[in-house]
Amino acid sequence: MGGCSWSALCPSRRARGRLRRHEPRYGMSNRSWIALCSEGSLEALIQHLVPNVDYYPDRTYIFTFLLSSRLFLHPYELMSRVCQLCVEHQRLSDPQADKMRLRNIAPKMVQLLSEWTETFPYDFRDERMMRSLKELTHRISCGDEIFRKAVQQMMQALIRKLTTLSQYEELLAKLNATASDRMAALKTKPLSIQRDILSICNDSFAMAQQLTHIELERLSYIGPEEFIQAFVQKDPLDNDKSCFSDRKKASSLQTYVEWFNRLSYLVATEICMPVKKKQRARVIEFFIDVARECFNIGNFNSMMAIISGMNMSPVSRLRKTWGKVKTAKFDILEHQMDPSSNFYNYRTALRGATQRAITANSTREKIVIPFFSLLIKDIYFLNEGCANRLPNGLVNFEKFWELAKQVGDFMAWKQVECPFERDRKVLQYLLTAPVFSEDALFLASYESEGPENNMEKDSWKSLRSTLLSRV
Repeated sequence: MGGCSWSALCPSRRARGRLRRHEPRYGMSNRSWIALCSEGSLEALIQHLVPNVDYYPDRTYIFTFLLSSRLFLHPYELMSRVCQLCVEHQRLSDPQADKMRLRNIAPKMVQLLSEWTETFPYDFRDERMMRSLKELTHRISCGDEIFRKAVQQMMQALIRKLTTLSQYEELLAKLNATASDRMAALKTKPLSIQRDILSICNDSFAMAQQLTHIELERLSYIGPEEFIQAFVQKDPLDNDKSCFSDRKKASSLQTYVEWFNRLSYLVATEICMPVKKKQRARVIEFFIDVARECFNIGNFNSMMAIISGMNMSPVSRLRKTWGKVKTAKFDILEHQMDPSSNFYNYRTALRGATQRAITANSTREKIVIPFFSLLIKDIYFLNEGCANRLPNGLVNFEKFWELAKQVGDFMAWKQVECPFERDRKVLQYLLTAPVFSEDALFLASYESEGPENNMEKDSWKSLRSTLLSRV
Protein backbone atom coordinates (compact mmCIF):
# COMPACT_ATOMS: atom_id res chain seq x y z
CA MET A 1 0.00 0.00 0.00
CA GLY A 2 2.18 2.77 -1.26
CA GLY A 3 -0.16 5.75 -1.18
CA CYS A 4 -3.55 6.94 0.06
CA SER A 5 -6.61 8.21 -1.73
CA TRP A 6 -8.79 10.92 -0.19
CA SER A 7 -11.69 8.46 0.02
CA ALA A 8 -9.55 5.98 1.93
CA LEU A 9 -8.02 8.56 4.25
CA CYS A 10 -11.18 10.40 5.23
CA PRO A 11 -13.31 7.97 7.26
CA SER A 12 -16.78 7.33 5.93
CA ARG A 13 -19.84 7.35 8.18
CA ARG A 14 -20.08 3.58 7.83
CA ALA A 15 -16.42 3.11 8.77
CA ARG A 16 -16.82 5.31 11.83
CA GLY A 17 -19.81 3.24 12.88
CA ARG A 18 -17.64 0.14 13.13
CA LEU A 19 -15.95 1.55 16.19
CA ARG A 20 -19.22 1.55 18.07
CA ARG A 21 -17.70 1.86 21.50
CA HIS A 22 -15.60 4.78 20.40
CA GLU A 23 -18.26 7.02 18.89
CA PRO A 24 -17.27 10.68 19.15
CA ARG A 25 -18.48 12.66 22.11
CA TYR A 26 -17.28 15.86 20.53
CA GLY A 27 -17.90 15.89 16.78
CA MET A 28 -15.14 16.72 14.35
CA SER A 29 -16.02 18.58 11.16
CA ASN A 30 -15.23 17.16 7.71
CA ARG A 31 -12.83 20.06 7.25
CA SER A 32 -10.96 19.00 10.39
CA TRP A 33 -10.64 15.42 9.16
CA ILE A 34 -9.35 16.61 5.78
CA ALA A 35 -6.84 18.87 7.51
CA LEU A 36 -5.78 15.96 9.67
CA CYS A 37 -5.21 13.72 6.66
CA SER A 38 -3.26 16.35 4.75
CA GLU A 39 -1.05 17.18 7.75
CA GLY A 40 0.11 13.62 8.25
CA SER A 41 3.36 14.31 10.08
CA LEU A 42 3.70 12.63 13.46
CA GLU A 43 3.97 16.02 15.16
CA ALA A 44 0.76 17.25 13.50
CA LEU A 45 -1.08 14.10 14.58
CA ILE A 46 0.07 14.58 18.18
CA GLN A 47 -1.15 18.18 18.13
CA HIS A 48 -4.55 17.00 16.89
CA LEU A 49 -4.75 14.82 20.00
CA VAL A 50 -4.40 17.74 22.41
CA PRO A 51 -7.61 19.69 23.19
CA ASN A 52 -7.88 23.44 23.61
CA VAL A 53 -10.62 25.85 24.65
CA ASP A 54 -12.42 25.57 21.30
CA TYR A 55 -11.59 22.02 20.26
CA TYR A 56 -11.79 18.42 21.45
CA PRO A 57 -10.60 15.54 19.24
CA ASP A 58 -13.07 13.03 17.86
CA ARG A 59 -13.17 9.94 20.08
CA THR A 60 -12.53 7.68 17.10
CA TYR A 61 -9.39 9.68 16.44
CA ILE A 62 -8.27 9.42 20.07
CA PHE A 63 -8.61 5.63 20.00
CA THR A 64 -7.00 5.31 16.57
CA PHE A 65 -4.00 7.45 17.42
CA LEU A 66 -3.40 6.13 20.94
CA LEU A 67 -3.54 2.59 19.55
CA SER A 68 -1.27 3.07 16.53
CA SER A 69 1.14 5.78 17.66
CA ARG A 70 3.18 3.10 19.42
CA LEU A 71 4.36 2.05 15.98
CA PHE A 72 6.53 5.17 16.17
CA LEU A 73 7.16 5.98 19.82
CA HIS A 74 6.68 4.70 23.34
CA PRO A 75 3.42 5.61 25.10
CA TYR A 76 5.48 7.42 27.78
CA GLU A 77 7.10 9.51 25.04
CA LEU A 78 3.69 10.40 23.67
CA MET A 79 2.41 11.26 27.15
CA SER A 80 5.42 13.47 27.74
CA ARG A 81 4.75 15.29 24.47
CA VAL A 82 1.05 15.70 25.27
CA CYS A 83 1.89 17.14 28.69
CA GLN A 84 4.37 19.53 27.13
CA LEU A 85 1.83 20.76 24.57
CA CYS A 86 -0.84 21.19 27.23
CA VAL A 87 1.48 23.25 29.40
CA GLU A 88 2.72 25.34 26.49
CA HIS A 89 -0.62 25.98 24.80
CA GLN A 90 -2.56 26.72 27.95
CA ARG A 91 0.26 28.51 29.77
CA LEU A 92 -0.17 26.19 32.75
CA SER A 93 3.35 26.98 33.92
CA ASP A 94 2.37 30.61 34.38
CA PRO A 95 1.11 31.20 37.94
CA GLN A 96 -0.77 34.25 36.63
CA ALA A 97 -2.59 32.24 33.94
CA ASP A 98 -6.21 33.17 33.51
CA LYS A 99 -8.21 30.96 35.89
CA MET A 100 -11.25 31.19 33.66
CA ARG A 101 -9.21 29.91 30.73
CA LEU A 102 -7.99 27.01 32.85
CA ARG A 103 -11.56 26.19 33.90
CA ASN A 104 -12.55 26.05 30.24
CA ILE A 105 -9.78 23.72 29.19
CA ALA A 106 -9.44 21.54 32.30
CA PRO A 107 -12.60 19.42 31.71
CA LYS A 108 -11.41 18.54 28.21
CA MET A 109 -7.96 17.62 29.40
CA VAL A 110 -9.40 15.46 32.18
CA GLN A 111 -11.66 13.83 29.60
CA LEU A 112 -8.73 13.01 27.31
CA LEU A 113 -6.74 11.52 30.17
CA SER A 114 -9.80 9.58 31.33
CA GLU A 115 -10.25 8.06 27.88
CA TRP A 116 -6.58 7.13 27.78
CA THR A 117 -6.58 5.51 31.25
CA GLU A 118 -9.88 3.75 30.60
CA THR A 119 -9.06 2.27 27.20
CA PHE A 120 -5.30 1.73 27.57
CA PRO A 121 -4.80 1.27 31.33
CA TYR A 122 -1.82 -1.05 30.90
CA ASP A 123 0.20 1.83 29.46
CA PHE A 124 0.28 3.15 33.03
CA ARG A 125 2.15 0.19 34.46
CA ASP A 126 5.14 2.21 33.30
CA GLU A 127 6.37 4.49 36.10
CA ARG A 128 7.26 7.16 33.55
CA MET A 129 3.63 7.25 32.40
CA MET A 130 2.32 7.56 35.94
CA ARG A 131 4.79 10.30 36.72
CA SER A 132 3.70 12.40 33.73
CA LEU A 133 0.02 11.71 34.46
CA LYS A 134 0.32 12.85 38.08
CA GLU A 135 2.25 15.96 37.10
CA LEU A 136 -0.30 17.06 34.52
CA THR A 137 -3.36 16.28 36.65
CA HIS A 138 -1.82 18.23 39.52
CA ARG A 139 -1.49 21.28 37.28
CA ILE A 140 -5.06 21.19 35.98
CA SER A 141 -6.72 20.38 39.32
CA CYS A 142 -4.73 22.73 41.52
CA GLY A 143 -7.04 25.08 43.35
CA ASP A 144 -10.32 23.71 41.99
CA GLU A 145 -12.27 21.17 44.04
CA ILE A 146 -14.44 19.98 41.12
CA PHE A 147 -11.47 19.07 38.94
CA ARG A 148 -9.62 17.59 41.89
CA LYS A 149 -12.50 15.16 42.51
CA ALA A 150 -12.67 14.24 38.82
CA VAL A 151 -8.93 13.53 38.75
CA GLN A 152 -9.16 11.53 41.97
CA GLN A 153 -11.95 9.36 40.55
CA MET A 154 -9.95 8.78 37.37
CA MET A 155 -6.85 7.74 39.31
CA GLN A 156 -8.83 5.44 41.59
CA ALA A 157 -10.42 3.71 38.57
CA LEU A 158 -7.01 3.27 36.96
CA ILE A 159 -5.46 1.81 40.11
CA ARG A 160 -8.40 -0.62 40.45
CA LYS A 161 -7.84 -1.85 36.89
CA LEU A 162 -4.11 -2.32 37.39
CA THR A 163 -4.67 -4.09 40.72
CA THR A 164 -7.21 -6.42 39.11
CA LEU A 165 -4.74 -7.21 36.33
CA SER A 166 -2.01 -8.07 38.85
CA GLN A 167 -4.39 -10.34 40.77
CA TYR A 168 -5.40 -12.05 37.51
CA GLU A 169 -1.75 -12.67 36.62
CA GLU A 170 -1.13 -14.15 40.07
CA LEU A 171 -4.14 -16.44 39.65
CA LEU A 172 -2.88 -17.65 36.28
CA ALA A 173 0.51 -18.42 37.80
CA LYS A 174 -1.18 -20.56 40.46
CA LEU A 175 -3.30 -22.37 37.86
CA ASN A 176 -0.24 -23.15 35.77
CA ALA A 177 1.53 -24.47 38.85
CA THR A 178 -1.45 -26.70 39.67
CA ALA A 179 -1.60 -28.33 36.23
CA SER A 180 0.73 -31.31 35.95
CA ASP A 181 1.77 -33.87 33.40
CA ARG A 182 -0.89 -36.51 32.65
CA MET A 183 1.70 -39.28 32.47
CA ALA A 184 2.61 -38.73 36.13
CA ALA A 185 -1.06 -38.66 37.06
CA LEU A 186 -1.71 -41.96 35.32
CA LYS A 187 1.09 -43.64 37.20
CA THR A 188 0.08 -42.36 40.63
CA LYS A 189 -3.65 -43.15 40.41
CA PRO A 190 -5.35 -46.45 39.63
CA LEU A 191 -7.65 -46.38 36.59
CA SER A 192 -10.66 -46.86 38.85
CA ILE A 193 -10.26 -43.43 40.48
CA GLN A 194 -8.89 -41.40 37.58
CA ARG A 195 -11.21 -38.59 36.56
CA ASP A 196 -12.20 -37.84 32.98
CA ILE A 197 -14.24 -35.01 31.53
CA LEU A 198 -17.48 -36.99 31.27
CA SER A 199 -17.34 -37.77 34.97
CA ILE A 200 -17.16 -34.02 35.61
CA CYS A 201 -19.83 -32.91 33.13
CA ASN A 202 -21.66 -34.90 30.46
CA ASP A 203 -23.96 -32.05 29.34
CA SER A 204 -22.55 -30.54 26.13
CA PHE A 205 -24.46 -27.26 26.50
CA ALA A 206 -23.30 -26.79 30.10
CA MET A 207 -19.71 -27.53 29.03
CA ALA A 208 -19.95 -24.97 26.20
CA GLN A 209 -21.20 -22.41 28.70
CA GLN A 210 -18.23 -22.97 31.01
CA LEU A 211 -15.80 -22.73 28.09
CA THR A 212 -17.45 -19.42 27.22
CA HIS A 213 -16.84 -18.22 30.79
CA ILE A 214 -13.12 -18.88 30.40
CA GLU A 215 -12.98 -17.30 26.96
CA LEU A 216 -14.73 -14.07 27.96
CA GLU A 217 -12.73 -13.70 31.15
CA ARG A 218 -9.42 -14.08 29.34
CA LEU A 219 -10.51 -11.82 26.49
CA SER A 220 -11.44 -9.09 28.97
CA TYR A 221 -7.84 -8.77 30.19
CA ILE A 222 -6.30 -8.26 26.74
CA GLY A 223 -5.42 -4.62 26.18
CA PRO A 224 -6.03 -3.35 22.63
CA GLU A 225 -2.44 -2.13 22.48
CA GLU A 226 -1.17 -5.70 22.83
CA PHE A 227 -2.17 -6.42 19.22
CA ILE A 228 0.19 -3.68 18.07
CA GLN A 229 2.99 -4.27 20.56
CA ALA A 230 3.12 -7.97 19.71
CA PHE A 231 4.33 -7.08 16.21
CA VAL A 232 5.74 -3.57 16.51
CA GLN A 233 9.24 -2.97 15.23
CA LYS A 234 11.55 -0.04 15.51
CA ASP A 235 10.83 2.62 12.88
CA PRO A 236 13.82 2.62 10.47
CA LEU A 237 13.60 6.42 10.30
CA ASP A 238 14.29 6.64 14.05
CA ASN A 239 17.80 5.18 13.93
CA ASP A 240 18.94 7.25 16.88
CA LYS A 241 16.47 5.57 19.24
CA SER A 242 16.07 2.12 20.67
CA CYS A 243 12.39 2.88 21.15
CA PHE A 244 11.07 -0.59 21.66
CA SER A 245 13.93 -2.39 23.33
CA ASP A 246 12.00 -2.53 26.61
CA ARG A 247 8.45 -2.56 25.30
CA LYS A 248 5.76 -4.23 27.39
CA LYS A 249 5.32 -7.88 26.63
CA ALA A 250 1.87 -8.75 25.29
CA SER A 251 1.32 -11.13 28.20
CA SER A 252 -2.49 -11.32 28.30
CA LEU A 253 -2.60 -11.95 24.56
CA GLN A 254 0.00 -14.70 24.85
CA THR A 255 -1.90 -16.24 27.77
CA TYR A 256 -5.04 -16.37 25.63
CA VAL A 257 -3.21 -18.12 22.78
CA GLU A 258 -1.87 -20.63 25.31
CA TRP A 259 -5.43 -21.29 26.47
CA PHE A 260 -6.41 -22.30 22.91
CA ASN A 261 -3.49 -24.73 22.81
CA ARG A 262 -4.37 -26.14 26.22
CA LEU A 263 -7.97 -26.78 25.21
CA SER A 264 -6.87 -28.54 22.01
CA TYR A 265 -4.51 -30.80 23.97
CA LEU A 266 -7.13 -31.43 26.66
CA VAL A 267 -9.59 -32.61 23.99
CA ALA A 268 -6.98 -34.91 22.44
CA THR A 269 -5.99 -36.23 25.89
CA GLU A 270 -9.58 -37.02 26.88
CA ILE A 271 -10.08 -38.93 23.61
CA CYS A 272 -6.81 -40.90 23.72
CA MET A 273 -6.91 -41.75 27.42
CA PRO A 274 -9.79 -44.30 27.65
CA VAL A 275 -8.80 -47.94 27.21
CA LYS A 276 -12.10 -49.01 25.62
CA LYS A 277 -12.97 -48.05 22.05
CA LYS A 278 -16.61 -47.47 22.94
CA GLN A 279 -15.64 -44.93 25.60
CA ARG A 280 -13.30 -43.11 23.22
CA ALA A 281 -16.08 -42.85 20.66
CA ARG A 282 -18.41 -41.50 23.32
CA VAL A 283 -15.89 -38.79 24.24
CA ILE A 284 -15.50 -37.81 20.58
CA GLU A 285 -19.26 -37.49 20.14
CA PHE A 286 -19.46 -35.44 23.34
CA PHE A 287 -16.86 -32.96 22.08
CA ILE A 288 -18.59 -32.73 18.71
CA ASP A 289 -21.76 -31.70 20.54
CA VAL A 290 -19.80 -29.23 22.72
CA ALA A 291 -18.24 -27.66 19.62
CA ARG A 292 -21.66 -27.32 18.02
CA GLU A 293 -23.05 -25.63 21.13
CA CYS A 294 -20.04 -23.27 21.14
CA PHE A 295 -20.83 -22.37 17.54
CA ASN A 296 -24.45 -21.63 18.43
CA ILE A 297 -23.36 -19.43 21.35
CA GLY A 298 -20.91 -17.49 19.17
CA ASN A 299 -17.85 -18.96 20.88
CA PHE A 300 -15.81 -19.65 17.75
CA ASN A 301 -12.47 -19.86 19.56
CA SER A 302 -13.46 -22.83 21.71
CA MET A 303 -15.12 -24.47 18.73
CA MET A 304 -11.92 -24.17 16.69
CA ALA A 305 -9.77 -25.43 19.58
CA ILE A 306 -11.98 -28.52 19.99
CA ILE A 307 -11.89 -29.29 16.27
CA SER A 308 -8.14 -28.74 16.28
CA GLY A 309 -7.77 -31.25 19.10
CA MET A 310 -9.85 -33.85 17.29
CA ASN A 311 -7.77 -33.34 14.14
CA MET A 312 -4.44 -33.99 15.89
CA SER A 313 -2.64 -36.98 14.39
CA PRO A 314 -2.82 -39.15 17.54
CA VAL A 315 -6.62 -38.75 17.45
CA SER A 316 -7.26 -38.85 13.72
CA ARG A 317 -5.32 -42.14 13.36
CA LEU A 318 -7.80 -43.94 15.66
CA ARG A 319 -9.73 -45.35 12.70
CA LYS A 320 -11.53 -48.08 14.63
CA THR A 321 -12.72 -45.51 17.18
CA TRP A 322 -13.89 -43.08 14.51
CA GLY A 323 -15.73 -45.98 12.87
CA LYS A 324 -18.02 -46.03 15.90
CA VAL A 325 -18.72 -42.28 15.68
CA LYS A 326 -21.61 -40.64 13.86
CA THR A 327 -19.58 -38.05 11.98
CA ALA A 328 -22.28 -36.07 10.15
CA LYS A 329 -22.26 -33.28 12.76
CA PHE A 330 -18.46 -33.26 12.80
CA ASP A 331 -18.36 -32.87 9.02
CA ILE A 332 -20.56 -29.76 9.34
CA LEU A 333 -18.24 -28.29 11.96
CA GLU A 334 -15.16 -29.01 9.85
CA HIS A 335 -16.89 -27.23 6.99
CA GLN A 336 -17.01 -24.13 9.19
CA MET A 337 -13.29 -24.45 9.89
CA ASP A 338 -12.38 -24.99 6.24
CA PRO A 339 -9.36 -22.71 5.62
CA SER A 340 -10.00 -22.41 1.89
CA SER A 341 -10.74 -18.97 0.44
CA ASN A 342 -9.18 -17.39 3.54
CA PHE A 343 -11.61 -19.09 5.95
CA TYR A 344 -14.61 -17.85 3.97
CA ASN A 345 -17.15 -20.04 5.80
CA TYR A 346 -15.93 -19.00 9.23
CA ARG A 347 -15.83 -15.33 8.29
CA THR A 348 -19.40 -15.56 7.03
CA ALA A 349 -20.49 -17.08 10.35
CA LEU A 350 -18.55 -14.41 12.26
CA ARG A 351 -20.32 -11.62 10.33
CA GLY A 352 -23.65 -13.23 11.18
CA ALA A 353 -22.78 -13.40 14.87
CA THR A 354 -21.57 -9.80 14.79
CA GLN A 355 -24.82 -8.63 13.22
CA ARG A 356 -26.78 -10.59 15.82
CA ALA A 357 -24.79 -8.88 18.57
CA ILE A 358 -25.58 -5.42 17.17
CA THR A 359 -29.34 -6.04 17.27
CA ALA A 360 -29.30 -8.22 20.39
CA ASN A 361 -32.03 -7.99 23.00
CA SER A 362 -30.15 -10.10 25.54
CA THR A 363 -26.56 -10.54 26.73
CA ARG A 364 -26.70 -14.12 25.47
CA GLU A 365 -27.08 -12.84 21.89
CA LYS A 366 -24.21 -10.35 22.24
CA ILE A 367 -21.53 -13.02 22.61
CA VAL A 368 -18.95 -12.97 19.82
CA ILE A 369 -15.68 -14.77 20.55
CA PRO A 370 -13.57 -14.82 17.39
CA PHE A 371 -11.15 -17.49 16.26
CA PHE A 372 -8.32 -15.65 17.93
CA SER A 373 -5.35 -16.98 15.98
CA LEU A 374 -6.95 -15.79 12.76
CA LEU A 375 -7.71 -12.37 14.25
CA ILE A 376 -4.05 -11.99 15.22
CA LYS A 377 -2.99 -13.19 11.77
CA ASP A 378 -5.22 -10.60 10.09
CA ILE A 379 -3.76 -7.78 12.19
CA TYR A 380 -0.23 -9.08 11.67
CA PHE A 381 -0.56 -9.08 7.88
CA LEU A 382 -2.19 -5.67 7.89
CA ASN A 383 0.75 -4.36 9.90
CA GLU A 384 3.36 -6.11 7.76
CA GLY A 385 1.67 -5.36 4.44
CA CYS A 386 1.28 -1.61 4.94
CA ALA A 387 4.10 0.88 5.41
CA ASN A 388 4.03 3.07 8.53
CA ARG A 389 5.00 6.07 6.45
CA LEU A 390 4.15 7.23 2.95
CA PRO A 391 6.89 7.83 0.35
CA ASN A 392 6.82 11.54 1.26
CA GLY A 393 7.69 10.70 4.87
CA LEU A 394 4.25 11.47 6.30
CA VAL A 395 2.41 9.00 8.50
CA ASN A 396 0.24 6.45 6.68
CA PHE A 397 -2.95 7.31 8.51
CA GLU A 398 -4.95 4.89 6.37
CA LYS A 399 -3.05 2.06 8.06
CA PHE A 400 -3.82 3.58 11.47
CA TRP A 401 -7.48 3.64 10.61
CA GLU A 402 -7.63 0.05 9.37
CA LEU A 403 -5.83 -1.21 12.48
CA ALA A 404 -8.27 0.67 14.68
CA LYS A 405 -11.28 -0.77 12.86
CA GLN A 406 -10.11 -4.34 13.42
CA VAL A 407 -9.13 -3.84 17.05
CA GLY A 408 -12.29 -1.77 17.64
CA ASP A 409 -14.50 -4.76 16.89
CA PHE A 410 -12.52 -6.77 19.42
CA MET A 411 -13.04 -4.01 22.00
CA ALA A 412 -16.80 -4.38 21.69
CA TRP A 413 -16.69 -8.19 21.89
CA LYS A 414 -14.45 -8.38 24.95
CA GLN A 415 -16.76 -6.24 27.11
CA VAL A 416 -19.67 -8.68 27.07
CA GLU A 417 -20.25 -10.23 30.49
CA CYS A 418 -20.92 -13.96 30.45
CA PRO A 419 -24.62 -14.56 31.20
CA PHE A 420 -24.21 -18.20 32.20
CA GLU A 421 -23.93 -19.47 35.75
CA ARG A 422 -20.43 -20.51 36.79
CA ASP A 423 -19.73 -24.15 37.66
CA ARG A 424 -16.54 -24.10 39.73
CA LYS A 425 -15.95 -27.85 39.48
CA VAL A 426 -16.09 -27.82 35.68
CA LEU A 427 -14.01 -24.65 35.41
CA GLN A 428 -11.36 -26.06 37.72
CA TYR A 429 -11.12 -29.21 35.62
CA LEU A 430 -10.87 -27.33 32.33
CA LEU A 431 -8.14 -25.07 33.68
CA THR A 432 -6.02 -27.51 35.71
CA ALA A 433 -6.65 -31.09 34.54
CA PRO A 434 -3.35 -32.65 33.44
CA VAL A 435 -2.91 -33.10 29.70
CA PHE A 436 -0.67 -35.31 27.58
CA SER A 437 2.29 -33.88 25.74
CA GLU A 438 2.41 -34.57 22.00
CA ASP A 439 4.65 -37.62 22.52
CA ALA A 440 2.42 -38.93 25.30
CA LEU A 441 -0.61 -38.52 23.03
CA PHE A 442 1.02 -40.69 20.39
CA LEU A 443 1.94 -43.31 22.98
CA ALA A 444 -1.64 -43.39 24.32
CA SER A 445 -2.93 -43.59 20.74
CA TYR A 446 -0.67 -46.56 19.93
CA GLU A 447 -1.67 -48.26 23.17
CA SER A 448 -5.34 -47.85 22.22
CA GLU A 449 -5.02 -48.90 18.58
CA GLY A 450 -1.75 -50.61 17.72
CA PRO A 451 0.77 -49.37 15.15
CA GLU A 452 -0.23 -49.97 11.53
CA ASN A 453 3.18 -49.86 9.85
CA ASN A 454 6.87 -50.18 10.62
CA MET A 455 7.33 -46.45 11.14
CA GLU A 456 4.57 -46.41 13.76
CA LYS A 457 6.02 -49.53 15.41
CA ASP A 458 9.43 -47.91 15.73
CA SER A 459 7.84 -44.75 17.12
CA TRP A 460 5.79 -46.78 19.61
CA LYS A 461 8.85 -48.65 20.92
CA SER A 462 10.85 -45.45 21.23
CA LEU A 463 8.07 -43.65 23.09
CA ARG A 464 7.53 -46.55 25.49
CA SER A 465 11.19 -46.68 26.40
CA THR A 466 11.56 -42.93 26.89
CA LEU A 467 8.22 -41.86 28.41
CA LEU A 468 7.37 -44.81 30.63
CA SER A 469 10.84 -44.85 32.14
CA ARG A 470 10.48 -41.26 33.35
CA VAL A 471 7.70 -41.93 35.82
